[in-house]
Amino acid sequence: MANSKQLFISLAIIAIFVPLISAVEYVVGDEKGWTINFDYQAWAQGKEFHVGDKLVFKYREGDHNVFKVDGVGFKECVPPADDTSALTSGNDVITLTTPGRKWYICGVPQHCQVGNQKLLITVIPDIDDVASPTPSSPSPSQDIQPSSANILNSFSTLAFITTLLLILGVLGVFFG
Repeated sequence: MANSKQLFISLAIIAIFVPLISAVEYVVGDEKGWTINFDYQAWAQGKEFHVGDKLVFKYREGDHNVFKVDGVGFKECVPPADDTSALTSGNDVITLTTPGRKWYICGVPQHCQVGNQKLLITVIPDIDDVASPTPSSPSPSQDIQPSSANILNSFSTLAFITTLLLILGVLGVFFG
């Protein structure tokens, strides 16, 4: 009875903590942040964005904003008509919750059009979603390279799981 209870608790702990550890937080533009005259497509190139990852848009409050738009809004640099969807804190965090293409622009006049303040990324589905890809999933023909952040993150996850299993083993000695 104690072994099945331990197994259940172990699996529950792993199920709760592994997704939290595997998420990556990206500061958009790295040390430059969210600003004009920066090539955000070059910044995004080579990075893998997964469901659960976070984008952090850092800028001086009042200088910029962030709008999530569709492909047309991105191409034409037109924010949504609903201004209430603007993020304006200067430290805006967006959690990527669904796979597919995501488009972001600055809605301050001329920042997107002239200043190139726009970002397009493709979010890759979770491992659970790979078995049943959705139409918005990246096609196999796309060249997706693992980023160093995700490789490093895989090692962190492995280290966490190993540590967790060691702790559970010690607990098993005391309660087994």
